[in-house]
Amino acid sequence: MTRLVCAAAAVVLLAAPGVAACARNSDGTAVKVEASTSSTVLAPSATNVTDTPESSEPGVLETTRAPIPPDATVCRPEQPGPTAVAAVADPVAPKIRVRVPPGWSSTPGTGDVGALLSGPDDMVAEVTIAATPLDPTAAFTRYGDDVMARYPISTLSLLPGDVCGFSGQKLMGTWARDPDESLEYQDRIAHIWTNTGNYLVAVHVEAPSGTPDFDAAASVLTDEFSIVIP
Repeated sequence: MTRLVCAAAAVVLLAAPGVAACARNSDGTAVKVEASTSSTVLAPSATNVTDTPESSEPGVLETTRAPIPPDATVCRPEQPGPTAVAAVADPVAPKIRVRVPPGWSSTPGTGDVGALLSGPDDMVAEVTIAATPLDPTAAFTRYGDDVMARYPISTLSLLPGDVCGFSGQKLMGTWARDPDESLEYQDRIAHIWTNTGNYLVAVHVEAPSGTPDFDAAASVLTDEFSIVIP
């Protein structure tokens, strides 16, 4: 799939003064939207190596690399209400704590899936934590292309979604095999550097289109999450 670059055409989609983002659909169109940035808490400050990205991808920040103490919580946003911890078998992968909406439950996942969550009205979510050799721009590009390729009819909008100083994005859109039956989804992804490598963390939420309370539940699940580096 060819990666699309933001064009100058404007649409009203989650519009607010702030940072430019992209919207795409499966017929190969890219448009520019305006979106406000989210608040962040900075990760540990750098004393040695940084990567400065030159990218049109929303939410890509300079990657700070400094030694991180074992079992360090590098992001601890306020998380009122119940939470769930996502962890994978990889001993050096980050652990992620996400907020859980009312009426939802969570269970451990397998492989790169650190947690599975389910809610009312066929709403589901999962948290994946996967090692990646890619930098933030390339990792986000591949993730977005994979999202678009999952269904023959698909839309995708991107917003900046950095998390505590780590590069990140918010994604939202719809999937369908035919126009009469579709799913809606929201994702929050982050590119997290640890002492040993890079990980792409993704919180994915989906439900049948028009599901009551989907936006509210997805907003809770894709809020800023806590990150612990082993």
